[in-house]
Parts: sequence; structure tokens; C-alpha cells
Amino acid sequence: MLRFEQVTKRYGDGGVAVDHLDLEVGDGELCVLVGPSGCGKTTTLRMVNRLVEPTSGRVLFDGEDVATVDPVALRRRIGYVIQQAGLFPHLRVAENVAAVPRLLGWDKARTRARVHDLLELVGLDPDQYARRYPHELSGGQQQRVGVARALGGDPPVLLMDEPFGAVDPIARERLQSEFLRLQAHLDKTVIFVTHDIEEAVTLGDRIAVLRQGGVLEQVDTPAEVLGRPATAFVADFVGADRGLRRLAVTPIESTDLQQPPVLHPDASMADARAAVAAGDDRWAVVVDGGGRLMGWVDPDEPASASADGADAVARHVHTFDARVTVDESLKAAFAEMLQHDAGWVAVLDRDRYVGVLTPDALHAALRRSVGGEPALR
Repeated sequence: MLRFEQVTKRYGDGGVAVDHLDLEVGDGELCVLVGPSGCGKTTTLRMVNRLVEPTSGRVLFDGEDVATVDPVALRRRIGYVIQQAGLFPHLRVAENVAAVPRLLGWDKARTRARVHDLLELVGLDPDQYARRYPHELSGGQQQRVGVARALGGDPPVLLMDEPFGAVDPIARERLQSEFLRLQAHLDKTVIFVTHDIEEAVTLGDRIAVLRQGGVLEQVDTPAEVLGRPATAFVADFVGADRGLRRLAVTPIESTDLQQPPVLHPDASMADARAAVAAGDDRWAVVVDGGGRLMGWVDPDEPASASADGADAVARHVHTFDARVTVDESLKAAFAEMLQHDAGWVAVLDRDRYVGVLTPDALHAALRRSVGGEPALR
């Protein structure tokens, strides 16, 4: 979809903003440009829609050199979101979102329907927000409107220049989650600029790390950039705690899970002791007939037989406070361990129990995510 071929941008004084950049961004990919201030991230972004012209090299959009395309027509095919939302202050929310459809000549009914759908898509009730002015919105709400406006003409490409950088951390995390939801639904080709490696890791399918002078140091998946930084610069930029960051991009897999004995609630504590004695575990998991997790039991607990002499495990069940679902990351599992001071985390597929994660299993999964030890330390 987008390709940079030996793209260089020089300043008037001979300085270099971007230096011989070769980079391809595939259809539906979210590629994050990350690096310190002055490394050419925004310049690279703005060369796509010809707000900046390269000194040499080519930027290709669907195989066509953007330098040969009328810039106005080009920009109507590209959504653009900036840090401060950039809304027209004198226009209401609906009018801001309708700006591009109107430029494209859509009729009123089609434009009105598009505005309604987009506001709902970004989590803003059209009945509540459509007639408000930008100054009546919070920073996070303004950014949502900015994203909706960028999507107005249904462009195949989105350029996003630190769009969440000006909002508070809580709103920023919420906006990141919302944008990932949108991207899963819309499947746009996105180039996203940030200086924050945490944001890059959270959002990117791939991360392109740039250093001063606009030199591309590495482009790869978040797990590879964190686990195998290609150069000393990348290793220094992503930080010494990159192993912890890698938890956020490493999914839980079935091979990561341990499988202690599983019992039904009507089993006896004698059954629990026998099941545990047959393996290396110190406790057993209790599930109901539908495979839903009830908790765990310690076979060494003192007996508490009922009137009929039975000592069912149901009388000894402890709740699993630490729980995650199979579609969450190792970071979520680790957070649960820390929050509940737990030695294991129950893993569920919806409401069905599938296994447990222990600290040892979590560490093994982290090593597995990059095939062993990182290339640079």
C-alpha cells in the first residue's frame, strides 16, 4: 500500500531530516514510527500526503508516486490526525466530521448517515455530541472527533501524528484501546508517529525505530524489537526494562499452561490427596460439570466431614483471585500475580477453565516469544 524508496529530505542549510529511508507498510498494517525528537518521524509522515516534499527518492501509494498526484485529490484519500485534534473551532462536531464527505460531493443524506455512524464508532452518542462545539468537549472527546473526521471519506490510509500525546494518561490508555478496537473493525493502513515506546508496543503490528538524522535502525514486530534489538541505539532507546515491556506483546498459549489435577465438587478429599500424590502438584483445581472454574483445594487441609461422614472437596474450595482469559497477554497475567500476591493465575476461555500460569511458566513463555536470549543486552 505505502512504500518509501530511498527517500531523503534535506533542510535548506544542508542538514538531513530523513536519510535514504526504505520502508514498506502493507495493506491493513499499523506501522508505528518511533524515536527521539528530531529523528524525522513527522517529516516522514508528512511526505505521504505531500505536506513535505522529499529531496530525493519516491513515496509510492498503491504503486503510484505521490509526487505525480494532485495534492488536494491525494489528501482526500488519506485521513490525517494530529496531536491537538485540529478541529475547526467555529464548527459543531457533526460539521467537523462531515468536512471531507462534503468536499467529496456526497449528498446530505449520505453525509448525515456517515457522521452518525462514525460518532457511534468512536464512542460518542450522536444525539448528545453532534451539535456541540469543540470547546465543549474534553481533550479525549476532541481526539475521538478528530479520528472520526479523519475517517469521514472512508480513506484507505490513516496518518496519525502523536494523536494521543496531549491527553492525560488515563484518557490516553482508553483512546489507545478504542483505536485498536476501531482498527480491528476497519482494517486501515496506518502510519502512527509517537516518541513513546510503550505506546508503540501497545499499538503497532510493526515498529520502525528511527534515530537522529532520520536513519532507520530497525523495523520489526514489537516482540522482536524488544527481544532482539538490532543495534545498540535500539537497545538503549527501548530501555533496560524491555523484557518487562515484552510481556505486553506476548500472548498466552496453551503450551504455556500447567495442568494440575482437576476434580469435580462432589469428589472427596481422599480423591484430592490421591490425585496430587500421583504428580508433582501440591493442590488440585475444582470445576463444575460445565467445566467452569470453582476454585482450588489443598489436600493437606484438616478434614471437615459432613453428618454422613463425607468430606467433599466442595467444602474446602478456595477462590482463584488471580484470573485472566486466554486472549490476554503475559503482562495481564503478571499484573494479576502481583496484585493478588499469587503463585499462579487461572486461565479461562470465556467461563471455562483451561489451565494455570505459574511464574516459571511465565518466564519460559517470555523466552519462547523471541526464541531464547535477546541478541543485544
